[in-house]
Amino acid sequence: MINTPRKAVALISGGLDSMLAAKTIQSQGIVVEGLNFFTGFCVEGHTSAIRNKTKSKPKRNNALWVAEQLGIKLHIIDVVEEYKNVLLNPRYGYGANLNPCLDCKVFMISKAKTWMVENNFDFIITGEVIGQRPKSQKKSTMPLIAKHSGADDRLLRPLCAKFLPPTLPEREGWVKREQLHDFTGRSRKPQIQLAKQHDIEDYAQPAGGCCFLTDKNYSTKLLDLWKAQGERKYELDDIMLLKVGRHIRPEKHFKLIVGRDEGENNYLQGYRKEFDSMLSTSHLGPLVLIDGQPSAEEYHLSAQILGRYSDCLPNELCHIELRTKTGLITQLEVTPFTAEEFEEKSWLI
Repeated sequence: MINTPRKAVALISGGLDSMLAAKTIQSQGIVVEGLNFFTGFCVEGHTSAIRNKTKSKPKRNNALWVAEQLGIKLHIIDVVEEYKNVLLNPRYGYGANLNPCLDCKVFMISKAKTWMVENNFDFIITGEVIGQRPKSQKKSTMPLIAKHSGADDRLLRPLCAKFLPPTLPEREGWVKREQLHDFTGRSRKPQIQLAKQHDIEDYAQPAGGCCFLTDKNYSTKLLDLWKAQGERKYELDDIMLLKVGRHIRPEKHFKLIVGRDEGENNYLQGYRKEFDSMLSTSHLGPLVLIDGQPSAEEYHLSAQILGRYSDCLPNELCHIELRTKTGLITQLEVTPFTAEEFEEKSWLI
């Protein structure tokens, strides 16, 4: 009788930890496939692919790249709508910013559990390490996540398994516990050493996390969006645009999104039929989207702000083209704000 290999589904973020967790289980002859959940707040495959400042780095989605290096299938699942409840109503609250890390982990492992059952897999693996994250990766929260996600003891954390009770895959002998790891804390040295053992030399740097909600500046812009709307809600385009450009709010009823480089200007071009927009016709400068309904005077003010971020000098006239989202074009002529004048206004979100 031929024994059918056991199968594990791995949560793949694109970072080193999830890569090593999957590699550890692969090394024991387990069939591994990956899951990556798209919430809209992911860092992967968006900002780094838009901005020009990272030209020296490869433009890649690290989750897909990890799957390629491991030789496994990766299933990318859109959970944008379902994730709204996780963010807006977190049972366990937020971290330092608007990051509902514990609720997020429960949600994603719950989704992985459903996928596991539907696809006849045997257990779930993650790259979690005890003590690495202050809210979601503590020893006290590990059993809570397993319980409330419904994964129970079919959830295996290969990198810190020796600090946790044996799971079903270990007790049943599908996985050898002695070949799992005892990583703990925030040091990256054990992971880097394990990567060397597996001849893994290229991997994403994990320090910034993989979610914009952990970022203070991004969270501030999201709070500003909710305040301006008068309610806590969002659509995918809202949260994607928060990742791009400088966000400037001169008045409560409108804000400007100012491209920071050619890559962002090109990205913002795609929204010119949804927002009024401005660009300089006399000097090199950014594309600006206008979110809201400014008055005629406020359009003039917006043009002065655009001029501040263009090559137009403070004592020069800057010619600005205002285009409405319906295509109506108006020409404006302004003297730009100086950097000092603009700084005094405190309009930058």
